[in-house]
Amino acid sequence: MSTRVKVDAYAGYKANQRPLAFSLGEKRLGIEKILDQWYGPDHTYFKVEAEDANIYILRYSEADDHWDVVFFKEADYHGEISPGMGKGASS
Repeated sequence: MSTRVKVDAYAGYKANQRPLAFSLGEKRLGIEKILDQWYGPDHTYFKVEAEDANIYILRYSEADDHWDVVFFKEADYHGEISPGMGKGASS
């Protein structure tokens, strides 16, 4: 399941090189961090942490020039991604 979204992206040596922010309905979310990026046969994927502290996977289709959210993980109430991985965690 995926949801089409509008993405503001950085265009460097190619268009839509990396996402900067995206809109879910009327809500615009800035991207705090790109956690991972990988390539599939027809898409480029970005795992991002948005300013709401949630994790999203955005998928870009260069052939169709559109973006989708294909994964969402809600942060817990401390803004942590998973126990021991969030703010204030020590190694």
